[in-house]
Amino acid sequence: MAAEEHHEEVYAPDQLKPGNRKRAQKGAIISAAIMLLFFWGNQQGNTEKVWLVVIAIGLVAVIIGDAVLRRSGLRPNDQ
Repeated sequence: MAAEEHHEEVYAPDQLKPGNRKRAQKGAIISAAIMLLFFWGNQQGNTEKVWLVVIAIGLVAVIIGDAVLRRSGLRPNDQ
């Protein structure tokens, strides 16, 4: 009996291009701003507000971290 062979597709490096970084950064900033606009709503407690602020700060922190890593040369500056 022949053993079944498992073949994985081979990709050239240019086939796995990353997305548009600038567009992703703008989207994250806009998302964080929209989340902070939900701050004024009809919620009773502050739990929702805490989560909104934490997630918005997280989005901005990821953008800042990416910029710092690219500037220091630890991430490729491909786009």
